[in-house]
Amino acid sequence: MDRADAVASLIVVALMLHATWGLLRDSGRVLLEAAPEGTDLNDIRAHLLGIEHVVDVHDLHVWTVTTNLPALSAHVVVEDSCFTDGHAPQLLDQVQACLGGHFDVEHSTFQLEPAAHVTHEPGTH
Repeated sequence: MDRADAVASLIVVALMLHATWGLLRDSGRVLLEAAPEGTDLNDIRAHLLGIEHVVDVHDLHVWTVTTNLPALSAHVVVEDSCFTDGHAPQLLDQVQACLGGHFDVEHSTFQLEPAAHVTHEPGTH
């Protein structure tokens, strides 16, 4: 009987350690504002560059706000005509739809910039 209690105790401890590890990992990712697991910034950038009128994407950041809630911010360089003919808001809708549809990112912030603006940002990454 004593052995059964010891074995049962070890099983409970193992289950608790397993649950604790998952909780610590997930909370650590949130506290450190780490990118969600499996996030490929190059893939996200490529999708955004595939949208018509998008010239470049820089300062792309993805982090975890809470468990299963990724957030994204980026500077999106678009053709100057997007600002002169007034279709920048529609382009913003396309960019956000791209993220929501392909990468399940619902919380995003974009700064749309005309192509001529690139000379004002020497430290882009």
